[in-house]
Amino acid sequence: QVQLVESGGGLVQAGGSLKLSCTASGRTFSNYAMGWFRQAPGKEREFVARISKMGSSTLYAEPVKGRFTISRDNAKYTVYLQMTSLKPQDTAVYYCAADQSPISTMNARLYDFWGQGTQVTVSS
Repeated sequence: QVQLVESGGGLVQAGGSLKLSCTASGRTFSNYAMGWFRQAPGKEREFVARISKMGSSTLYAEPVKGRFTISRDNAKYTVYLQMTSLKPQDTAVYYCAADQSPISTMNARLYDFWGQGTQVTVSS
């Protein structure tokens, strides 16, 4: 089992920045690729970004490319999501997730463990 706890969410004005953190406990963090997903009210959960086990490769959803950056610190068992140039449509609950498979995927159903989420609200 891997336990994931997100932090760093909050209220920010459009154009602002936030940095989310997700800290893991349990099994060896570097055994898992990590992803960020988000879910807005009334919408399905959607992929945001993914980082490989050692951080050598990343994958981003089109709406966040160039604005969000995913990174990880395996020594701290933490994955980050730096969000810049935030837009009201970025408002959602953001979740981190762990995937034991090395095959890169945007499919939420293939991730093994999930955090509880952190709310991000962007005001216009």
